[in-house]
Amino acid sequence: MNNRERWRFYKRATLMFFLAAVTLTVVHRGSIDMKSRFELERQVRMHVSDGAEPSAALKEEPTFLAGAKQFWNIAVQRQNLHHQQQSELLPTAPAGEPSSTEGLSPTTWDVTSLNCSPNLNLSHQPWFQDLASNFQQFLLYRHCRLFPMVFNHPEKCSGEIFLLIVIKSVATQHDRREVIRKTWGKEQVLDGKRVKTLFLLGRPSNEAERENHQKLVEYEDKIYGDILQWDFLDSFFNLTLKETHFLKWFHTYCPGVRYVFKGDDDVFVSVENIFEYLESSKNEKNLFVGDVLVKAKPIRKKENKYYIPEALYNETYYPPYAGGGGFLMDGILARRLDRAANTLELFPIDDVFLGMCLEVLHVTPTKHNAFKTFGLVKNRKSRLNREPCFFKNMIVVHKLLPLELMHMWDLVNSDLVCSQKVELL
Repeated sequence: MNNRERWRFYKRATLMFFLAAVTLTVVHRGSIDMKSRFELERQVRMHVSDGAEPSAALKEEPTFLAGAKQFWNIAVQRQNLHHQQQSELLPTAPAGEPSSTEGLSPTTWDVTSLNCSPNLNLSHQPWFQDLASNFQQFLLYRHCRLFPMVFNHPEKCSGEIFLLIVIKSVATQHDRREVIRKTWGKEQVLDGKRVKTLFLLGRPSNEAERENHQKLVEYEDKIYGDILQWDFLDSFFNLTLKETHFLKWFHTYCPGVRYVFKGDDDVFVSVENIFEYLESSKNEKNLFVGDVLVKAKPIRKKENKYYIPEALYNETYYPPYAGGGGFLMDGILARRLDRAANTLELFPIDDVFLGMCLEVLHVTPTKHNAFKTFGLVKNRKSRLNREPCFFKNMIVVHKLLPLELMHMWDLVNSDLVCSQKVELL
């Protein structure tokens, strides 16, 4: 090959390489554009599932994360990326009717590992930098929604269960769980209907004693077999994770459960009064009853435990919600709540978050005077708060320590004679 032919070969090779590079660049940009378009269309579909028009979603999307004022209104309608498949199962049936996609839920807990990194894109936003460190941490990891299970007891939901009692607890409060097992939370068959009990836990939060506390939980579960535990730390903000994880667990394992009572581990509960109430409400659809708060305002005082900055929620009122101390709901509604929860970003206050889920489903919770999640009377020193004849006619009374609960249980279930029955049921 002479010099002229060699030059022509190099020239052709260079031209072919240039054309190939241009072609690859065009294809790559096209795939990015298609991916972006698909992502936007997916967000629009999720926005529409909450009742918004596509045009509204398209207009709002570019302003997402633009500032603190707009943050929560848009974020509350965005689906977490890990839950796209479940969000498409949101029922379109009328309120109270089971969805035709009910049978499409997973049959086992399908989360076996966690690979979650902080969303550092938020850290550059001005509104984010003004938040307290606990809220910053919450937002950085809010997309980490699913965790593996440590202890699982799907057998608790085998067969037909009339009432499933579910109690939020933490590792160190074993004395509260023990008293509940011996009193109102004992598993039984009442009027031919089965009652089962479960406790919901995360990992122990005390770093120094975490291993020892976890060993005690492991031993306790071996004895009683009634603990559901997930691999996230128990903390105030993670109560919402406990809520969403239970809803997913219930949706997965509990097709035969008729009703769910969910409460804290420091409440007095009358299961007999629950049965009496359910008998009078057996034809009611979308049953969700408790100590309901309507037009509750977000607390803006930073020193308050329930403080919420405007960057997370800038509406005047929360949607109606039941106090987390104890509430009662229909099993069909609980499964629908799981799907609704997957369309919302997590919120730091768990009972408010559940109210947001009810709002998505267009379900209004019912207030009932037999649910006293803030005490019988406001004055905590009042003798009425320790009057057994009042307890006898309640469904839920909040804020009792283990010894107080045991004492009240013994009084109420003794040969107690009350001068007048308080008609609350």
